[in-house]
Amino acid sequence: MLSPSDRESSSSSSRSPSVLKLGASSREDPEPEGEEKICAVCSDRATGYHFHVLTCEGCKGFFRRSISKGVRFTCPFTRNCAITKAKRRQCQACRLQKCLAMGMRKDMIMSEEALQMRRDLRKQKKQVRELAGEPAELTEEQEQLISILIEAHKKHFDSGFSQFVHCRVSPPSGPLGPLESLPADVLPDVFSMLPHFADLSTILIQQVIKFAKEIPAFRSLPIDDQISLLKGATLEICQIQFNTVFNEETNAWECGQHRYTIQDGALAGFQQIYLEPLLKFHISLRKLRLHEAEYVLLEAIVLFSPDHPGITQRDTIDRLQEKVALTLKSYIDQRHPLPEGR
Repeated sequence: MLSPSDRESSSSSSRSPSVLKLGASSREDPEPEGEEKICAVCSDRATGYHFHVLTCEGCKGFFRRSISKGVRFTCPFTRNCAITKAKRRQCQACRLQKCLAMGMRKDMIMSEEALQMRRDLRKQKKQVRELAGEPAELTEEQEQLISILIEAHKKHFDSGFSQFVHCRVSPPSGPLGPLESLPADVLPDVFSMLPHFADLSTILIQQVIKFAKEIPAFRSLPIDDQISLLKGATLEICQIQFNTVFNEETNAWECGQHRYTIQDGALAGFQQIYLEPLLKFHISLRKLRLHEAEYVLLEAIVLFSPDHPGITQRDTIDRLQEKVALTLKSYIDQRHPLPEGR
């Protein structure tokens, strides 16, 4: 399911030191939107503005540690080393110099005393909320995770299915019976639905793969585990994504200019015994009135399932799934209290 270039990229990511991070840690400034985010220091994937410069997590942490500890580095070469994702650890002196040259500010690094005061203040606020019976706020890590998932979702899932502008067929109207009982002039429409649904499934699967690869924790896993997770979760994630365009009043999936019903599935040859439970699932899930954050967290929970065959890092994946599940619970408690019927 992953191309050779994807394997190389994922294998490289699996050697990252932050293998258990679901997302990047806190940011000082908002991320830019609608553009590729590249670290100004090493050209790795950036996670946001840190100390006044758009950087990756690695360079952010390196800069903070270097300045906080007051370390003096010496370049063993010509003091003009190229700082790239692959070579950034070879010369700390040139890396720090480039951080400063790009505009990273020493004065934005909080002292240990200031950090401790902030932690103490947060602890006090949490205790006050607990005494008042209020739900706990989302942590910075949880907020970051939700942000990464939503961004990946918006980037790779096309709810309008614009690729299918010229592919949508018009199935015959009226009640449907078994395929054998359909009139001869209807059969061409029946068979024209088959490649259409095959193409639709292919597009959705490709979107799921791209979505998963945007999650740092997924990229950090061994390539074989990535493949096993995708094999086991892709179809379920497709259904969760498809639910975002389901209209419970018409029992139809409204994808931009396109509209699909259970009858379309029957025309494509799917048996009613499978279609009816599928429709009930979408009706029930849609009634929950999920927020976008809840949808993407559900998709991540399904993705990080340690029970799929072929998994080698079961404990790691189990912990990842637990973190996502706890984030979903915290989000529901804080942002989406259960209304009647939810």
